[in-house]
Amino acid sequence: MLDNLTQRLAKVVKTMRGEARLTEANTAEMLREVRMALLEADVALPAVREFIAKVKEKAMGEEVISSLTPGQALVGVVQREMAALMGADLGPEATQLSFAQQPPAIILMAGLQGVGKTTTVGKLAKYLKEEKKKKVLTVSADVYRPAAIAQLKTVSGQAGADFFPSTPQDKPVDIALAALDWAKKHYHDVLIVDTAGRLGIDEEMMKEIAAVHGAIKPIETLFVVDAMLGQDAINTAKAFNDALPLTGIVLTKLDGDSRGGAALSVRHVTGKPIKFAGVSEKLDGLEAFDPARMANRVLGMGDILALVEEARKGVDAKAAADLAAKVKSGGKFDMNDFKAQLGQMKKMGGMASLVDKLPAQFQQAAGGANMDQADKQVRRMVGIIDSMTPAERAKPELIKATRKRRIAAGAGVQVQEVNRMLNQFEQMQTMMKKLSGGGMMKMMRAMKGMMPGMR
Repeated sequence: MLDNLTQRLAKVVKTMRGEARLTEANTAEMLREVRMALLEADVALPAVREFIAKVKEKAMGEEVISSLTPGQALVGVVQREMAALMGADLGPEATQLSFAQQPPAIILMAGLQGVGKTTTVGKLAKYLKEEKKKKVLTVSADVYRPAAIAQLKTVSGQAGADFFPSTPQDKPVDIALAALDWAKKHYHDVLIVDTAGRLGIDEEMMKEIAAVHGAIKPIETLFVVDAMLGQDAINTAKAFNDALPLTGIVLTKLDGDSRGGAALSVRHVTGKPIKFAGVSEKLDGLEAFDPARMANRVLGMGDILALVEEARKGVDAKAAADLAAKVKSGGKFDMNDFKAQLGQMKKMGGMASLVDKLPAQFQQAAGGANMDQADKQVRRMVGIIDSMTPAERAKPELIKATRKRRIAAGAGVQVQEVNRMLNQFEQMQTMMKKLSGGGMMKMMRAMKGMMPGMR
């Protein structure tokens, strides 16, 4: 998201050196770069103007402490103001969902057709079930789009949420009221109501969703918007904000957009907090939105907290502790350990997901690698290990020419692939020894040699 801004800021930070105070003169070039990057990212002009004015106001006269360059000091001001623009100024509670009503807490989802609203209902249901331990019921009040009801039933099942059936012959208000009655009788904590989207904004649609809102009185009314819409997102946000008392925004498809201006524009136009961001197509690809952390990612500072959370969810803590103890005590890192590490990487979303959350300098260490190719390589390596005998996995030094041919045939690859994998395993062995001394950069340098395109 906003990759261009990250690159522009990095370039200017290098040129701003050696001054003790931020002034209009030494910040002019950087502010111009920020302004151009925001406009290119499809951020609305009023939001850009207000943002630049605030950064300029806060930056003027700020002293540059000895450990920073003027460029780094200005990036700090930009980061704080960008976090505020995305909602940090509203306080941490603003981005949280409210459940402060007699159960079930009702969440109404609104937005145009094609923004990923129904999939987002499934993602939100999974998030509430797993992260908040809520019993969730979903219902579709979309009686217009073919297969909308069936789609929600499918994603609700995948998310582990209950589903209330409806038919295209029913009226949306009646569907919502019947689902609410069912949720009360069956002690659901949360009811999520999916509503009809349209290809464009029309008056009838707004009247219908306003009627549903009036009938069930949701505690949360979330506007789902596609981050790739750019300027169109602003007009849509205005229309929905005028028709409904929105309580928050869900941004979808952030992973597919290098511009991402909607994240800044929609928040500015509606004045409502961004509560969630869709970061992948998978059902667990929904993140609670944190303005400060998102500002860090935009500015190339990475999102180490998100990386830690991914690790916490994906990594087997006991297995990791056992491996650390084994390496520390001088035990040999073998193919079973190597396969386990590859599996942990996959659980954490693959190479692309990991590198994306690292600060810019670590991303540069990845050397512009093709991460899709790296993930395919990981799967191939697992296949090769699976073709080995238990003895070969425990003692890879046993693997000589005849064994290599047998392993290659079993994995459906060339012998060269087996040789390459064995080299990568040896590099990982070396990396594990180095990591016992600590150091993220050591790990990234070792990974450069492991994956295709990272040399």
